[in-house]
Amino acid sequence: MKISFNHLQELFFEKLHIDEVSKKLYRLGHENDFEGNILDIEITPNRGDCLSLYGISRDLGVFFKRKKDIDIYDSKLDHLEFDFLNNAKDDCPSIAFLQIEIDKIPSLYKPYLENYFLELEVNKNNFFTDVSNYLSYELGQPSHAYDSGEIGRKLELTKVSEKVEFETLIGKKIVLNKSDLVFKKDKEIINLAGVMGGVSSACNKKTKSAIIEFANFMPESIIGRSIRYDLNSDAAYKFERGVDPQLIETAMRRFLKIVNDHTNIVSVSYYHQNQNQFKKKSFKYDFNKIKEILGIDLTEKNFKSYLNGLNFHIFDETIEIPSYRNDIENDNDIAEELARVIGYDNILPKEFSITKKLTPKSKLENKIKSYLIDKGFYEVMNYPFNELGDSSSISIDNPLDSNKSFLRKSIKSSLIDNLLFNERRQKDLIKFFEISDVYEIDKDNNKIIQMKKLAMIVSGRRGKNYRDFNNFLNEEFLKNVFNDIDDNFFIEVQSIPRNELETKIKHPIYYAEIDISFVKKLFKEYKPNNLPNFKQINYIKPSEYPSISRDLSFQITEESNIKKLADLIMKFDDKILKESFIFDWYDDKKNHQIKLGFRFIFQSHNKTLTDQEVDKVINDIVESTLTLDDIKIPGYIRKNDRH
Repeated sequence: MKISFNHLQELFFEKLHIDEVSKKLYRLGHENDFEGNILDIEITPNRGDCLSLYGISRDLGVFFKRKKDIDIYDSKLDHLEFDFLNNAKDDCPSIAFLQIEIDKIPSLYKPYLENYFLELEVNKNNFFTDVSNYLSYELGQPSHAYDSGEIGRKLELTKVSEKVEFETLIGKKIVLNKSDLVFKKDKEIINLAGVMGGVSSACNKKTKSAIIEFANFMPESIIGRSIRYDLNSDAAYKFERGVDPQLIETAMRRFLKIVNDHTNIVSVSYYHQNQNQFKKKSFKYDFNKIKEILGIDLTEKNFKSYLNGLNFHIFDETIEIPSYRNDIENDNDIAEELARVIGYDNILPKEFSITKKLTPKSKLENKIKSYLIDKGFYEVMNYPFNELGDSSSISIDNPLDSNKSFLRKSIKSSLIDNLLFNERRQKDLIKFFEISDVYEIDKDNNKIIQMKKLAMIVSGRRGKNYRDFNNFLNEEFLKNVFNDIDDNFFIEVQSIPRNELETKIKHPIYYAEIDISFVKKLFKEYKPNNLPNFKQINYIKPSEYPSISRDLSFQITEESNIKKLADLIMKFDDKILKESFIFDWYDDKKNHQIKLGFRFIFQSHNKTLTDQEVDKVINDIVESTLTLDDIKIPGYIRKNDRH
């Protein structure tokens, strides 16, 4: 999350220095970097309350004197006659609509609003949407602006009953699934709730009358939608992590204040529907237990001072939790809050010893990994949680992600997610494996069963070479994956239907999951050629941006020149060139020619590549290969020869 240091400074009385603020943010657990006046802050999933300028200032308020009041529109508001039907009250317990009409659209923005777009390089859309985007950045409350003329005064919040197409405001058409939460005008879907509005009801640069929606969506109702439909949604990102349920009134009045700063308001009215009266969360704390958790001699005066600085209220040995801190439940959470303020580096370490002798990790497991890697597999690692559970599943009382509140009984759903993630990024060869523990409850004996499993999933091409490129992975490949060690060892394979997944790719998917103990028997005598040092293997984050492929066909007369060409291409280096391989080989003996097809994969970690950027590298590759004798590229026109 990026914020302007200039905006942050406006929320404090004292003069701040960006390097000191950066250090304090690290101390509070917010990894960050800064360039110029822009702070780029990493926010952990449980701290959705910090996903805003105001949220960050609240955390820093324990160190610096903060201006707690924010300018809002304080005039009386008329009631909005609005026909709203909420058919998903559990998913959206509180929602408000603000109808506002202005006399003219401002041609210039006030410095605080204009600087938001300039400093953070945010694109402008239209006045009401621009204010909505700034409000989300400033307070953390997403809102959505509808053109009043397009939606009228009647709206319904409901869940999709069958698959239906929806066009978003960015012009992207998606097919919504059953149970997706949507807003409807009559029977037309105009908004994928909490994620993105539709093109038909969006405001434009001429809109003077708008209806602004402010909602409190439950994270479970929003989680996964933006990823499923590949939509870049700031609103979904915030709702998934939890938005302050008490923020709607303040956000609505702040929205009006920003509008009023820029133009004259002709009329304004307000509709609010609240299903559940908010109850402040509190619990009795144990001061001595908290000190014991921290391992330091903390005075009660400092204890109260630190927590008051973080906006916790203490009375009668009770801690009252701010409405935006839905992650705080008990003494352990309070101890963590205190540790953030004190600074983990300021808590002296203490020596401790483990009396129980640790069992060395089995080398057999590393042999299995080495064998599968030699077979072209990639190891994946997933969190041991998922959303699927039944009566024998172990539930988590306080999960980091409320959509994944069960310990896995199977690795299957995790590997399917890994496969789909990579396929969406144009990966056409999937060979993944994971070795992990799974858990379930044995009800008869009232105990937890822990089992270590090996799971494998395959789909797509057999390999990235001319022999395997046009052949596809099948059931037999996975069934016989261990036949190099024992040709009588077969594993049970299941086919995963594509029609049950969110994908347009047609290659079949095959999956196997077996008890690791059965596989280990195979590997007792197995000696790998080169056993990797798995402790030294580094994780490389995959790019979020799409890849681009280019193919070149080379014609050679002398077979001895093939190696020269291949060596030159494989050694060619460029920061956006990620992979090169031969995918086609044809020996035309009649004409004494050999044709080699090379595929080049381009990708950036920073942006979506343009054709021009890729073409430049392809041209450089061509120019370098044409320096070799006996090399031709049929049909390729050199850049300097193009007209």
